[in-house]
Amino acid sequence: MSCGVALAVSLLLSDPNVAMAAAQPPAAVAAPVSVAGEPLFADIVARSGALKGVVQGWIAAGVVDQSDFAAGEAFAGFRVSAVELAALDMQGHLVLKERGTDGDLKCILRGISEDIPVRIEAVVAAATPAERRVALDELAYLLNDNVEVITAPPQPEV
Repeated sequence: MSCGVALAVSLLLSDPNVAMAAAQPPAAVAAPVSVAGEPLFADIVARSGALKGVVQGWIAAGVVDQSDFAAGEAFAGFRVSAVELAALDMQGHLVLKERGTDGDLKCILRGISEDIPVRIEAVVAAATPAERRVALDELAYLLNDNVEVITAPPQPEV
């Protein structure tokens, strides 16, 4: 090796920037990215939050104690909105499945999409105000979970 090449290699290796870069931890190759800002997922969050607010309003106002609550117009409209939300959750699941990313969120969205209609039917089937209140509480928790799982910072897969 000529002296010039040896000197160039030696200078290159002694560059403090090279040494500092080598001392840094490696960057995460596939750091998870939050989907909360994407239009579909932002829509799911907004709808879930709004529906949860409706449920909490019904509980606070005591209208769930009315025997014909589930047969009323307000609940019928709510039911349509909840079914639409369940379809959006399934769409979110399918989007994440197609991307091959975020296994936990993908599975949770599918579970929520399947559970919303079950919770709605539990409200309809409730024979007493106490049963209706429990069914609506469970629905409110599910809607809250829908918001929180999407807005939570993504975690790397283990």
